[in-house]
Amino acid sequence: MAEPFRLPGFVDAHCHAFQRALRGRTGGSDFWSWREQMLSVAAQQTPESVRREYALVYRELRAAGYTAVGEFHYLGFEEALAAVDAAEEAGIRIVILLAAYARGGLDRFRQDSPDAYLHQVEELRARGIRVGVAPHSVRACPPGWLERIGLYAADELLPLHVHVDEQPREIEECLAEHGLRPIELLERTGCLTERTTVVHATHANGDELDLLAKAGARVCACPTTEANLGDGFLPVERVCTRGIGVCIGSDSNVRIDPLEELRELEGIARRQSGRRNVLSVETLLCYGADEGAGALGLEAWDDVVVDLDHPSLRGVEDVFEGLISGCSADVFSDV
Repeated sequence: MAEPFRLPGFVDAHCHAFQRALRGRTGGSDFWSWREQMLSVAAQQTPESVRREYALVYRELRAAGYTAVGEFHYLGFEEALAAVDAAEEAGIRIVILLAAYARGGLDRFRQDSPDAYLHQVEELRARGIRVGVAPHSVRACPPGWLERIGLYAADELLPLHVHVDEQPREIEECLAEHGLRPIELLERTGCLTERTTVVHATHANGDELDLLAKAGARVCACPTTEANLGDGFLPVERVCTRGIGVCIGSDSNVRIDPLEELRELEGIARRQSGRRNVLSVETLLCYGADEGAGALGLEAWDDVVVDLDHPSLRGVEDVFEGLISGCSADVFSDV
């Protein structure tokens, strides 16, 4: 009997598991109207619903080939503990990216001060839970919060994740308030280092990309969600030519399929450049696994097994090319 064909598992570096409830809804004219729907769903969450529903989402992630997840969490402390329980039940490794929220959003998202936020981070760490710090965005965290969180992340060698440059309005508001674009503000406040992952960056300009490259920061791309929300396209080739690391996330979980995320990245690069094979298969698979693990500070995570008898691989000479070019997540067999 042949040995199973194993690959390093895929790493979902950016997930909001509760947003799975919005899958299939087509209402809303833009990101901001979708956000109102999302806030309504967030307001209904309890530790019990998180424990129950997240276990289902994490099983779906696991079945799709993701063996680790970074849960970008802003629903409350008890709900964070429930998410950890759900991941354990589903058999997926989790890092809680606990969101800092000073303003905006819902009351349940917000902490009273940076110290109150960091106390929550310390409480999770004291329980042996893997964590990263996550100022939600430059909309939600003013400079004083960013400076405090950036300093803590540097002192404790923790991952720092932040939504950035997802929508033009976000950039316009940041320029109006601070005279800086979002990534420039992150750099100014000490939040841009080799342990930083900026999520989306769909509207980052060349100067901002240069700052990411200089800092050794990563970009987390979530193409299926970015398409669903009308966020725009990551400037894939301009990111890659600067040597910026890229990882992937399921984000709102409108689709759960790492191969689709990676194929979309290459598809975007092809549309933007007019060329094929902009990113090698090896590079894409690295984005799907190693870069995601690096973004979450993971050194070990489970493998997945490829079903070589799957119809999608019939007649395929190179399994790796076949996975990226023509397979969906049902090609993985070790559920």
